Amino acid sequence: MLHNNGVKNMSSKLSQRREDIVSTYRSRRQYLHWLFAPPRFESFFFEAKDRTLGVHKNKMTMTPPIMNIDAAKDQFLKEFGESYGYPDAPKNIDDIRATEFKRLDGSVYLDHAGATLYSELQMEAIFKDLTSTVYGNPHSQSSSSLATSDIIEDARHQVLKLCNASPKEYKCIFTAGATAALKLVGEAFPWSDQSTFMYTVENHNSVLGIREYALNKGASALAVDFKEAADSSSINLVCHPKQNRSEAGVLDKQPTGEEYSLFAFPSECNFSGLRFNLDLINIIKEDSEKFSGNWMILLDAAKGCSTDPPNLSAYKADFVVMSFYKLFGYPTGLGALIVRNEAAKLLKKTYFSGGTVAASIADIDFVKRREGIEESFEDGTISFLNIASIHHGFNILNTLTLLSISRHTSSLAKYTRNMLLALKHANGQEACKIYGLEYLKAAYSGLGPVVSFNLKRADGSWVGPREVEKLASLSGIQLRTGCFCNPGACSKHLGLSHADLLSNIEAGHVCWDDLDILHGKPTGAVRVSFGYMSTFEDAWRFLNLIVSSFIKLPTSILRSRFIQSATEGDRTTTGHHLTSIVVYPIKSCAGFKVDSWPLSSTGLLYDREWLLKSMNGEVLTQKKVPEMNFIGTNIDLETGVLHVESPRCKEKLQIELKSNLSVAVEEINVHAQRYEVMGYEEKIDTWFSNAVGRPCYLLRSSSRNCTLFNRSKNTSICRDIETRLNFVNEAQLLLISEESVSDLNHRLNSGKEGSVGLLVEVDAMRFRPNLVISGDAPYAEDSWSGLKIGKNHFMSLGGCNRCQMINLSYQAGEVERSNEPLATLAAYRRAKGKILFGILLRYEIGEEISSWLQVGQKVYPEI
Repeated sequence: MLHNNGVKNMSSKLSQRREDIVSTYRSRRQYLHWLFAPPRFESFFFEAKDRTLGVHKNKMTMTPPIMNIDAAKDQFLKEFGESYGYPDAPKNIDDIRATEFKRLDGSVYLDHAGATLYSELQMEAIFKDLTSTVYGNPHSQSSSSLATSDIIEDARHQVLKLCNASPKEYKCIFTAGATAALKLVGEAFPWSDQSTFMYTVENHNSVLGIREYALNKGASALAVDFKEAADSSSINLVCHPKQNRSEAGVLDKQPTGEEYSLFAFPSECNFSGLRFNLDLINIIKEDSEKFSGNWMILLDAAKGCSTDPPNLSAYKADFVVMSFYKLFGYPTGLGALIVRNEAAKLLKKTYFSGGTVAASIADIDFVKRREGIEESFEDGTISFLNIASIHHGFNILNTLTLLSISRHTSSLAKYTRNMLLALKHANGQEACKIYGLEYLKAAYSGLGPVVSFNLKRADGSWVGPREVEKLASLSGIQLRTGCFCNPGACSKHLGLSHADLLSNIEAGHVCWDDLDILHGKPTGAVRVSFGYMSTFEDAWRFLNLIVSSFIKLPTSILRSRFIQSATEGDRTTTGHHLTSIVVYPIKSCAGFKVDSWPLSSTGLLYDREWLLKSMNGEVLTQKKVPEMNFIGTNIDLETGVLHVESPRCKEKLQIELKSNLSVAVEEINVHAQRYEVMGYEEKIDTWFSNAVGRPCYLLRSSSRNCTLFNRSKNTSICRDIETRLNFVNEAQLLLISEESVSDLNHRLNSGKEGSVGLLVEVDAMRFRPNLVISGDAPYAEDSWSGLKIGKNHFMSLGGCNRCQMINLSYQAGEVERSNEPLATLAAYRRAKGKILFGILLRYEIGEEISSWLQVGQKVYPEI
């Protein structure tokens, strides 16, 4: 077990080394030279040594990742050349990427802990197999069925061999995935009111879900963590409060000796990459003084199997779960439960199905179950074609060898950790916090090929993980953010208390949302993970993004409110005026320009008063249904008709604004706001379903007010008592400046003069504004607190946070996706996690009953 003093000493030395580096290059020129094209310097990194090593010092010369990739790779290979790239395999890593992962050209994939990638040659072999062999249902005696049975048995042996499990002692049960395997154990385990389900805090939600079965059967549930013992070779458990749902679980009863309890832990934490010491299996089973009763061990190896599968001949877990797409990318929807024969006899399965019974009688209570362990638990016809395909995945692992894969991926993870640990802002503020570095050697055996971290700004505040993910995506880098379905590890490493977690939930935070910073703390982390086909270039591009986007250089501070334009200089203002008015009646559909238009309490009259909703309740937008942009709209105020057309529909649609709607008032929630809405007759819904190519229905807001859910779960009028919102994302109106658009276009095409086919041009309509103005310097609107147009007053609510929807381009009826203009905007319009362009406005209702806007009107900014 690692002593805390050792960690502190190492941390102190690492911190001192960083201080030496920064103090040595105080001037901006020197600092830039070190950061971008530096001399070699020493660093420290954390490494697992056998199964008992904690943290130790090791010297490495390296080059920070900006520019000069060749020099950086040379330094990397000097340190990791023996481990990196499969030097003894038939193909090295460069050949593997060039011939088997051509689809990755230009892309970086760093979410192998979520799902690794399948090889193109692997898929070719699978297709050749499936198109040349007849596989029949294995529940038969035909020749094709027998061939299938042989393939299935061979696959079982391959799975057992992966974990060095003897077929005499273990069996392989195929399931619909690792989660289905865990669910099977939870359902069939012999729970009693004397049982305990004990599990480490660092466990996937799919493991935590087992406690529902335990608690419902009267058993206790207990989360545990580890602390350092006086004897560094032993483990002390820290027990969290015991959980019970019935009196039976807390009454004092004498054990009968027939009670069974279950201890569950992962072989590798999917949040931090920490690998658990498998000695825990033997400790729990053999330490009868601390762990009385009959204990069985469940090992979640879904993450760990890809680089470090458990050795079941030495560590005899009772249940081990795995998932094949984590191993070699394909197939998905297939996993396995490796179960010890003695443990399988204790499982109590209730349901029977085709394939699990030897005989049954339909009209009386009679069933004879099959005696084989596998066939007793594999309900129905198993996914035999997927099972046949895993043979080709195992061929990859056997060719490269798991030891070489582990060394290869570990070298990339270590390099990435080293580089992130070395980063500091110009003011000395540490830029990166990596999770899982300080671990106890008795409980953990090292780190897998996962790097989980969060970034800090120069002022010490946290960078939101979603901000990192958004910029990575724009740069063609795929990574993962959040808690990765591991709430215990997440709260442990991020230091989130129960009060913090409950407060975040009350604030509306749920998995996969954009609330990544709450109350000054991150709600999740950034995770990069490496697979057998990952390369140094992948790591380098990722690190290059981090340094170029998040490390503060001297004098490089960007202003959050005033951002200098690329074209300012001799510009003179000719007076602000309104150049365009655009109304979007149906959310996310095309709008129409007008010369004049009335205002209402919701902004522009009828603006986003309608929306389309799918049959499963999802509000449709161009983010998922870009074809909505081809739905044209126009409103004739004189006739009171909304005209709608689509190239997919022969007839144009006419909807009367004053007509009675066909469906009674109902309530829906959109962007945490509750609206009263009404629907239309089936004919109209059918028209829109054809227009967007999927079933949907049209709704119209009928609310006199919309309400916003706040932290206390009460409701309040949106924004303030005078504000009403239709189906907008943030505010009533969006204003864009023509000069700001012109400056953006200048930046988009800077350095591309003379190039053919590379020029990018966007107009104001790309940003779906309601108001377009002209007559001032670019981004002057950023500093406005409000403005007047004629006699109408509007309050500025700040900049509009842009998303990837502005990267959709519509040409000749086709949708084109790119990284622009969002990638360029991110380079100079990013502030506190938001990429801002345009300002949001709220209409301040005046005394006049009827107010109109007119193109050409003067605009009077308020600073």
